[in-house]
Amino acid sequence: MDYAIDSLFNIDFFSLITDCFFPFVRLLALIMVAPITGDKELPSRVKIALALCIAILLPLPRAADNITLFSLMGIWIILQQIVVGVMIGFAMQITFMTVRFAGELISMQMGLGMATFFDPIGGPSTSVLSRLINIITLLIFLSVDGHLWLFHALATSFDIIPVGVMPLKDNGFLALIEVNALLFINGIILALPLMTLLLIINMALGLLNRITPQLSIFVVGYPLTLLLGLTMLTYLIATLPTFAEFIFEQMFARIASMLWYLVD
Repeated sequence: MDYAIDSLFNIDFFSLITDCFFPFVRLLALIMVAPITGDKELPSRVKIALALCIAILLPLPRAADNITLFSLMGIWIILQQIVVGVMIGFAMQITFMTVRFAGELISMQMGLGMATFFDPIGGPSTSVLSRLINIITLLIFLSVDGHLWLFHALATSFDIIPVGVMPLKDNGFLALIEVNALLFINGIILALPLMTLLLIINMALGLLNRITPQLSIFVVGYPLTLLLGLTMLTYLIATLPTFAEFIFEQMFARIASMLWYLVD
């Protein structure tokens, strides 16, 4: 009994904190930016506690013995961990920016652009339709264990970019810029069928207005556009799980390649 108590008090807590601190910084940077955990509604204390628990419980790689926290080398490694964590979280956040971007495009075409409210995630003025699609995508993300895959990507990042003094290559940052292009490509692909239908309807209403000027297009056009838009939206939401899984897989593959580009 006395031996166990002596062993408990002989633990070098400073070394334990030093070993867990650098993985904790990368985890905290990811949690601050990643979907769901990066929401402003979630208190910062909860984010810090979550990152600390994961850093202690998971068998993450530790720093080398010659690295100290209170040194220029330690500060450089801390900045490096922040950059890696933020890049992974931001790349995953682009997936949800994609569906919000598609929702904004559809809202403008349907005439729901004025139906906005304050959204702490998407911005101060986000359309209702964009918020709805974003919530559905978040639920799909949780249902396919996307949060676990995200932490798996973070754990893999320690194998690709270990905690140590090593330069980060420019190719990784260029890869992150290329990932941003997927925001517009996938967003337009998601919104294109409904936008095409609404464009055809608007062209038909324009021809109808030229043929029969007595007919008030402003009275007929808006209800017709809104009705057909909501009808097509039901089919769009039905295909959203398949499309969301596609962009999740695409983004995780881009995250892996981005991490390799940082060191190669």
